[in-house]
Amino acid sequence: MQIMVNIFANRNRKAQMKIQQMMFMILAVTFLFILVGVFFLAIRLSTLKQTATAIGEESAKLLVSKLANSPEFSCENAFGAKTSCVDFDKVMALKDLDEYSNFWGTAKIEIRKIFPSGNITCSLDNYPNCEIVNILDRKVNALPPSSNFISLCRKEKTERMVYDKCELALLMVSSEDKR
Repeated sequence: MQIMVNIFANRNRKAQMKIQQMMFMILAVTFLFILVGVFFLAIRLSTLKQTATAIGEESAKLLVSKLANSPEFSCENAFGAKTSCVDFDKVMALKDLDEYSNFWGTAKIEIRKIFPSGNITCSLDNYPNCEIVNILDRKVNALPPSSNFISLCRKEKTERMVYDKCELALLMVSSEDKR
């Protein structure tokens, strides 16, 4: 009888050991899947940030192309039928309006005259004898700007006549860096 009890006790210990080993294996496999899932999620989130940045850059490039011909910037028919023509007077009127700060969805919009090149920022006091017009600067981390050449036109008046004066400029748009 004592021998029978020892045999059953020995079998119970072996069965308990097998059950414990199985539980540890199940926990280990579950933990491994959790680690793989967290690793995959971390990689996916980093690529998601890169994708968001790439989309922001692409949107800035498209905006540069469309901004010069938008009603807020374009010369329309005031200077004849010109493409990528920006009215300097409209730009100067827009530069101090806070209502447009979120309208275009960008971090910075700037126009730089190509010639004469300099660092004189435009204000109402020195207009039109300036080179840089900061239309929008939201003071956030911005990506490098996307740019396009434009004609920056305004009406110029001499003693005898009024004429159209157009200068070559660079329209630069930076999107917000979301990294």
